[in-house]
Amino acid sequence: MKSVMLIDYDMGNITSVANAFEVAGCDVKISRDPAGIANAERLVLPGVGAFGEGMEHLTKLNLIDAMRTHALKNQRPFMGICLGMQLLADRGYEFGDHAGLTWIPGEVKRLEVKDLRLPHVGWNNLKVVKKKSPFLQGLSDEVDFYFVHSFHFIPKNVDVIAATCDYGGDFCAVIEKENIFGAQFHPEKSQKAGSLLLKNFLNL
Repeated sequence: MKSVMLIDYDMGNITSVANAFEVAGCDVKISRDPAGIANAERLVLPGVGAFGEGMEHLTKLNLIDAMRTHALKNQRPFMGICLGMQLLADRGYEFGDHAGLTWIPGEVKRLEVKDLRLPHVGWNNLKVVKKKSPFLQGLSDEVDFYFVHSFHFIPKNVDVIAATCDYGGDFCAVIEKENIFGAQFHPEKSQKAGSLLLKNFLNL
């Protein structure tokens, strides 16, 4: 059976993500052990909360080097969910100026919307940019996903944007760079579409 490891760094409800992966059909492990994280078959960084706090937790738990070994050295599949995707950036500007993982060049800034509420909460559809992406296989522009966020990832290189979403203007909803993937929405809350996305990740 295929396996996935979820990084436990005290940022959000990791149990719901674990349950969604179990439904998708795989062995799920939750860990904050650097050795296990470095050698995982597939690695997921979920997360709900502030950018700076997320980086602080990863640093205090000594997990960043292990994550780099997994994703950058060993080139194994890695996925960030919501805050987990944002932390891939160079910097984030939520409650200050904070350094990120610097895996994908870019910045995380507050959504600029007029006459719309923040946070962006609820169902919204994607605009798939990378039509041949294995991560988005079987997902059309009409499929809705569940979002909860006020900040968004602005990559320096638009080539890493696999899908966008419109909320007062287009923002990056899915990132794809080689073996590294990110979703701004919550696949674990997105019913059938979310389950299909997780299955696609398991097939990478």
